Amino acid sequence: MGASHGHYKPYGPVPFPHVARSHRFISKFLGATMWFWIFYRVREDGGVILGLRHPWEHGSSHHAIEEGKEEHH
Repeated sequence: MGASHGHYKPYGPVPFPHVARSHRFISKFLGATMWFWIFYRVREDGGVILGLRHPWEHGSSHHAIEEGKEEHH
């Protein structure tokens, strides 16, 4: 029933492709920029994303503080 197709021969190590140094640097730079941007947006809007506060609730931004100072003068 089961025909043999030869002896089992394990494959060797996987050859990794050669990647230019400039491509590695650019990919790391863009990847780091992406993660820094994501962390920045979570710091600024994390409560809205997680549903802990509504987007129309203001008062914790820098603009609200500056506007409040101008109104008192």
